[in-house]
Amino acid sequence: MSVPASADAHLTRNYARYPVEFARGEGARLWDSGGVEYLDFLAGISVSSVGHCHPAVVAAIREQAGRLLHVGNLYYTEPMSVLARRLAESSLGGKVFFTNSGTEAVEAALKCARKARQGGTIVSLHGAFHGRTYGALSATPQESKQAPFAPLVGGFISVEASAEAIAAALDERTAALILEPIQGESGVHVLPDELLRFARERCDAVGATLIFDEIQTGLGRTGTAWAYEHAAVVPDLLVSAKALGGGLPIGALITGERHADTFAPGDHGSTFAGGPLVCVAALAALDVLLDEALLARVRELGELLRERVAALPHVSEVRGRGLMVAFDLDIDAPDVVRRALLEQRLVVNATGPVTVRLLPPLVIGEAEVEDCVARLAAVLA
Repeated sequence: MSVPASADAHLTRNYARYPVEFARGEGARLWDSGGVEYLDFLAGISVSSVGHCHPAVVAAIREQAGRLLHVGNLYYTEPMSVLARRLAESSLGGKVFFTNSGTEAVEAALKCARKARQGGTIVSLHGAFHGRTYGALSATPQESKQAPFAPLVGGFISVEASAEAIAAALDERTAALILEPIQGESGVHVLPDELLRFARERCDAVGATLIFDEIQTGLGRTGTAWAYEHAAVVPDLLVSAKALGGGLPIGALITGERHADTFAPGDHGSTFAGGPLVCVAALAALDVLLDEALLARVRELGELLRERVAALPHVSEVRGRGLMVAFDLDIDAPDVVRRALLEQRLVVNATGPVTVRLLPPLVIGEAEVEDCVARLAAVLA
């Protein structure tokens, strides 16, 4: 489990890393450089939803790597076109702009909405997290993340996640309302279905664009292909990333019909986005993640996981939907997470001083759920 002393010598100090160096992964298991096995209930923060090194994803990558890696965005490739069609057909039915990450997908959505109503305000909700690039950061109302990089992009406001606040903030000068159906980074807080429905109605009334950030919630994490399906509320723009590439970096802005042709040539671009390698990986991942049997299993296992966690000592509240789960403690969560990793070989994370988050691969079974809960119980005891 030892980490080389030189590991940090040439890395910027952006992350408070744990003293573990992972070397291999398979399914819901990881092995460190010393060969010690871990149970992964974080999945790279919902990235490895198909599990580590899923055979179908690995095979697709290997085959494509020997054929074509990159041609640039001035040309077509079959994987890009097929993936765009599958994403559109699985969601809003419009068109797709590919990116390399979630925050870039948010930037594309913000630009699309702003082009449709130039000079319009972007409204986000308290507790949101949309990314760390300047537009996405401006829509992320967290003082600790924003303050060191001020001044931010103008024309952004944040309001409480309530119908009254949304009604007061949105008018004919509003370009967009952006929200996460479940706020993941602030502790897995599920926005009420009625609030999502009101947001849709208010955006329609004033002509604003409704953007759903499903970077963490999309592609099966909540037990449906997209989290918006739970409330039957369809946004105008949808952003996806994390699980989309099966472990490789890719994001996507998916439009509905309203914004299918808002972007024109030259409005936005990305050198690497939509390359054939990441697109074949994403196609293989979609085959796994959009399977109806798997989605049903995610719903069942999510209920089991929340039930088991609620019975653990020191747990005061459990929240979530599907296999997106968090629980609050009456003791220090970061310490629990560190001890779980180093003593019980369980990978989870803390989203705050009292909150632990669980985002396991969606391919787990009951045995992994019970194993996770047993390891948590050993730490909390």
